[in-house]
Amino acid sequence: MPSATKERPLAGLKVLELGQLIAGPFAGKILAEFGAEVIKIESPDGGDPLRQWRLLHEGTSLWWYVQARNKKSVTVNLRVAEGQEIVRRLAHEADIVIENFRPGTLEKWGLGYDALAADNPGLILLRLSGFGQTGPYRDQPGFGAVGESMGGMRHVTGFPDRPPVRMNISIGDALAALHGVVGVLMALHHRETRGGKGQVVDVALYEAVFNMMESLIPDYDIFGETRGRIGTGLTNIVPSNTYTTRDGHSVVIAGNGDSIYKRLMRAIGRDDLGQDPSLANNLGRVKRTAEIDGAIGDWAALHDLEQVLAALKAADVPHGKIYTAADIVADPQYLAREMIRQMHLPDGTPMKFPGIVPKLSETPGDIDWIGPALGEHTDTVLRTLGYADADIERLRAAGTI
Repeated sequence: MPSATKERPLAGLKVLELGQLIAGPFAGKILAEFGAEVIKIESPDGGDPLRQWRLLHEGTSLWWYVQARNKKSVTVNLRVAEGQEIVRRLAHEADIVIENFRPGTLEKWGLGYDALAADNPGLILLRLSGFGQTGPYRDQPGFGAVGESMGGMRHVTGFPDRPPVRMNISIGDALAALHGVVGVLMALHHRETRGGKGQVVDVALYEAVFNMMESLIPDYDIFGETRGRIGTGLTNIVPSNTYTTRDGHSVVIAGNGDSIYKRLMRAIGRDDLGQDPSLANNLGRVKRTAEIDGAIGDWAALHDLEQVLAALKAADVPHGKIYTAADIVADPQYLAREMIRQMHLPDGTPMKFPGIVPKLSETPGDIDWIGPALGEHTDTVLRTLGYADADIERLRAAGTI
């Protein structure tokens, strides 16, 4: 486990998280894992809806415990003046504010960047939204699914004879969050090295997805190619596909490097294809995709999974079986790199958690605690802002916290 004696790289940073559900809180999670103090603002009326998403244990989502780890939960009603004043006080001391509301919402509450930066010019505001803070679509609601569609990902995912499919995860939100963290760290570097001024980091979900789309636009612009769905393969990269073994398992085989391709063909008993000069590079192989894929598929179908994996390993060909959750939690590579961590839920139930990414050699991240109870840190945090116990009681009675 990471050494408790090593200071984390973001220690000393104060982050105010105003978002909910996925994109904003995912960004906050990463910052919290690497040492930032992340104060998460939640509605007193039930908190972040993620607390109730997917599978619940004793009334709380297991996803919540992962997404909110290392954060402090403070309940504040952002729609009332006294609640907005609490946020202003917190933002005055913060390095970073994260929000993923519809554009204009913060401004409606008197919490826009100009208002917050007037008292804290070094503040960095990370704004995550469906379409960004500008443009004709800015006011439209935009969830990750919409961003994945507009960004081009959905159109290329699935099989050509069927409608586009989605990954069974919120990939668009996660990509936006990761871009947001990158932007925040760049803004921090700029602030610390060039005069101390903060700025707004504006991340649109569709743009984060679009940034992953490789040569989609140049291919269309120069060649008129509209990349579409090809199932389990990879457009114009051969061979790189998923094949079915005799015992019904799926295995990914990536033999698209020129020397790897030759080793793969030798391993499957098709050295004739491996030594064919016209197939020596990817350009030639693309023209005979069906033939090459057919040869690999025929070979895989004659052998059980373990035989296929052993042969590919011996030939030093990149490969892998399709992992389920059961495969992941038992895999020696995951375990060796501490990517499966065990914590305990509030009732004492042990639960496996995903580990920390990335691995830093000198200042690693860690898990200090799992997602907190709703409002668990409200009183403590408000006291640090100068609120007396009587003030806190009054605010709670009024429904402000």
